[in-house]
Amino acid sequence: MSDRPFVLLSCATSVDGYIDDMSHERLRLSNTADLDRLDAARAGVDAILVGANTVRRDDPSLLIKSAARRAQRVARGLPEDLTKVTMTAGGDIDPGSRFFTTGTAPKIVYAAEDAAPVLAGRLGELATVVDMGTSVELPTLLADLAARGVRRLMVEGGGSVHTRFLTAGLVDEIHLVIAPFFVGDPGAPRFTHPGVFPQSPGRPMRLEEARRIGEVAFLRYTMGNRRG
Repeated sequence: MSDRPFVLLSCATSVDGYIDDMSHERLRLSNTADLDRLDAARAGVDAILVGANTVRRDDPSLLIKSAARRAQRVARGLPEDLTKVTMTAGGDIDPGSRFFTTGTAPKIVYAAEDAAPVLAGRLGELATVVDMGTSVELPTLLADLAARGVRRLMVEGGGSVHTRFLTAGLVDEIHLVIAPFFVGDPGAPRFTHPGVFPQSPGRPMRLEEARRIGEVAFLRYTMGNRRG
C-alpha cells in the first residue's frame, strides 16, 4: 500500500480565481451538466476532504447524488457513500451540519490536541476524531487515511486547504472549472492563497484535458507526481 492516497483536487472558480462572493447566497459557479461530471468524479474516489471553514460556511453534504453510481459502487464492493474527512485546529464544528448528519460512511475529523478531546465528546458517535498533536500535518493525515484503506482522496476546499496541499506538493491531479464571469471583490474567498508552489513557469503542470461544458470550461491537469 502507498504511504498516501492519490490526491485529486477539485475546484470551480470565476475567471479571476474566486470560489465565492461575499453575499449570503452560495455563488453558483457550475451548471447541471458539470455537477453531474463532478458527481461521477466523486463516485471514483474513496474519501472526500474539506476544511472546517467549508463545513461551517457552505454546510455541504458531500454525497454522491446519482442512485445508479451509488449502486455501481456497492456492486464493486465499495460503500455507496464516501468517507468524509475534515481538519480543524480550533474544533469549531457544528455536530448538526450535513457533513455529519448525511451519508452512512465514516466521518473523520483530524484535530489539533487542544481541540480533539472536547470535539470528540461533542461529536460522540457521529465521527472519529483523530488527535494530531500540536498541529494537523498533511503527510501524517494522508498516511492515516492510507492505513484506513483510502486509496483515492478528493480535496474540495476551501482556499487555505487547497494552498496547503498544493504548496506541500501533495496533489496529483487538478480538476478546475472556470465560470464565465468575474467577482472582483478582494474580500471574497479565492481558489488559493499566497504561497510558494512547486509548479512554476519552469515546472508547469501538464494539461491532460480541456473541454467546454455548457458555458463553463473544464480543465484537467496532472502534476507529474504519479498516475491515477
